[in-house]
Amino acid sequence: MKHGRRSRKLGRREFIKQGALAGAGLGVGLLPLAKTARAAVSPKPTVQRYSPLGRTGMKISDIGFGSAGLVTGQEDLVLHAYDAGINYFDTAETYTGGEAETTYGNALKGKRDKVYLTSKTLAGPDARKEDIMAALEGSLGRLQTDHVDVYFNHAVNNLERLKNPEWYEFADAAKKQGKVRFTGMSGHAGHLIECLDYAIDSGHFDVILCAYNFGQDPRFYQRFLGRFDMVARQPDLPRVLEKAKQHGVGTVAMKTLMGAKLNDMRPYEQGDATFAQAAFRWVLSNQNVDGLVVTMRNAPMIDEYLGASGWRTAHAEDRDLLMRYARANGTSYCRNACSACESSCPYGVAIADVMRTRMYAVDYRDRRLAREEYALIEHNASACLTCSAKPCAGACPHGLEIERLTAPTHALLA
Repeated sequence: MKHGRRSRKLGRREFIKQGALAGAGLGVGLLPLAKTARAAVSPKPTVQRYSPLGRTGMKISDIGFGSAGLVTGQEDLVLHAYDAGINYFDTAETYTGGEAETTYGNALKGKRDKVYLTSKTLAGPDARKEDIMAALEGSLGRLQTDHVDVYFNHAVNNLERLKNPEWYEFADAAKKQGKVRFTGMSGHAGHLIECLDYAIDSGHFDVILCAYNFGQDPRFYQRFLGRFDMVARQPDLPRVLEKAKQHGVGTVAMKTLMGAKLNDMRPYEQGDATFAQAAFRWVLSNQNVDGLVVTMRNAPMIDEYLGASGWRTAHAEDRDLLMRYARANGTSYCRNACSACESSCPYGVAIADVMRTRMYAVDYRDRRLAREEYALIEHNASACLTCSAKPCAGACPHGLEIERLTAPTHALLA
């Protein structure tokens, strides 16, 4: 792997500098950065590591293809990823109104035995097994396959959804019929921790797909800011990931770029490494994470992202990039799974979900995805249009001005 190579001898000044960093808790990944996709040694970056996905027996590319923005006509983009060694392709029935699944089906025809396909459906607390099966069959038709490798209950933020016996009856039937190999739960909102705990403890889920990035992990701030822990209200995410590993539950991370404001960081990227690569290295340095998925929109983006493949440690030179980003965007980014503000709203607005869709629109610049996801929020921000905004003012422990953002988000996306 790239981080295992020593490309030059360390001078005395560099040795002292790196020794100091190690003493501060950064004693991993201290060798000089290898060339990556931005100034590639190889004209064709490829996947450098395949990881076991929990107890499934699958070995997935450590960086997987996310299709939230994939549309008809982008088959060549999927094939570019496939040719680079990516074998884990994530999608959902709701992505681009089904176009993402259709594009996968067209692009990966004849290659089904060489890739892992996953899809998702929103199965509510009252969903019937017949309706869930119909959703699965719709996805199979668009994907042009007779099975998916993992089928997720999508965007779970309510324990009642996980307690619905119809989901488990569906899952048993789908597995017996060979339409689903494994089942999973995905989530990225305020009740993420309790939902993940339940899913893992139940023994009924083989894979979890959850939001995880450097801005959510207390270790990031503890290492770099000493006692100033900006995410102390949600320290349980690393614990849950460790528990998943102990139970043999595969773990795939999403939302790894903490809002994906990539253009903010280009002027500060040095050493042939990019912000995205630094963020991915942080995620993949957690030994309890099997891989990550990230939305891929063009071939250069895929090549850049693959520059982080193969790393299992963070790098000392990533620190400045990640900290600069955290400082610049910390008060505009909603930390998934925090939920500290939730009780402040007398109308029960799902603040974390509203802020997530705002991220899609403003940071990802994907208005279509944002509107599709906003339409799925049961308790959206419509109440904020007539609220005094006083109840949620100051409710975010990270400084997010909720009272200024929710109403405009509703106006933008409703």
